[in-house]
Amino acid sequence: MRMIGKLIKGTTTLDEKVYELDDREGAYQDRLEKSLVEICRLLNIEVPLWLTKNTREYVRFRRTSFNADQFFNPVLFERFEIQVDS
Repeated sequence: MRMIGKLIKGTTTLDEKVYELDDREGAYQDRLEKSLVEICRLLNIEVPLWLTKNTREYVRFRRTSFNADQFFNPVLFERFEIQVDS
């Protein structure tokens, strides 16, 4: 599993990181969660609140975005996007 995380403000990408995880490590949901936590660590941000809209977007497109209001503390970006490539 390869996850790409981007911090976006307006039309500008502020930061982008990639995290790769061996596909043989546990169930898909566990790998997804671990990848999300690690990409947030690499970007030095807290893990956002995962909402139902994130599940719908992820299932359909293998990508989703988190708005600033999905974080408990104030952030310096407008959107955090993740995308998973197999």
